[in-house]
Amino acid sequence: MLKGDERLDYLLAEELRIIQSPTVFSFSLDAVLLARFAYMPIQKGNVIDLCSGNGVIPLFLSKRTKGKITGVEIQERLYDMAVRSVQYNHLDQQIEMIHGDIKDMPKRLGHGKFDAVTCNPPYFLTGEKDERNENEHLAIARHEILCTLEDAISVSSQLVRQGGKVAFVHRPGRLLDIVTVMRKYRLEPKRIQLVYPKVGKEANILLVEAIKGGSPDLKVLAPMFVYNDNNEYTEEMKEILYGENEGKAEVSDRYVGTKKL
Repeated sequence: MLKGDERLDYLLAEELRIIQSPTVFSFSLDAVLLARFAYMPIQKGNVIDLCSGNGVIPLFLSKRTKGKITGVEIQERLYDMAVRSVQYNHLDQQIEMIHGDIKDMPKRLGHGKFDAVTCNPPYFLTGEKDERNENEHLAIARHEILCTLEDAISVSSQLVRQGGKVAFVHRPGRLLDIVTVMRKYRLEPKRIQLVYPKVGKEANILLVEAIKGGSPDLKVLAPMFVYNDNNEYTEEMKEILYGENEGKAEVSDRYVGTKKL
């Protein structure tokens, strides 16, 4: 089942397992927080996750909704990892992974077919080639090489139904870009939350949720802190990450300040 340097990890507090690889893809805190933050229809509905990577967000969401979940990933290796994780967890009837470009999904899947959209897009502008990670898989996942922020927002707006919700995780420095582009495509931001490494530090994760065709009325949620003064996870973060299974999770800290991109 596993290939190369892949490993089978516990999916944090959930009773799930996920295939990961240090040289291809390992999920990070941002994915955990987005899956927790986003609105989900509980009993039924259609949900789509864009830029799915190894399928971590669809797996998380399967614990929050009984609806149908679709994940889209352009990198074949990551898509393959996601499919095998879905199969391992016996979620084939709920989660469908698609190997393809998100820009093709409105034509392929139809407009306004989804109640909720989640997206953890590449964070960084393309830049010069020598500024990117030399690992092709990581470079595509982190830089806007195959998918720009506007691509992701435009596609989300086309896929979600009127009144449906779209949730993104990104970096705080792109907040104005996100709001501007969302409004361009009739997605009205309704909730935002900033996540900080610890008290006294600048925020490094941004969560935004918008409603298709919604009226202006933005709610700014209470800030969230990852570490306390002793550089240990805060009680809130421990509950999010571990629940009753503390110590079993394997989550990258590359967005919370302990590893370099």
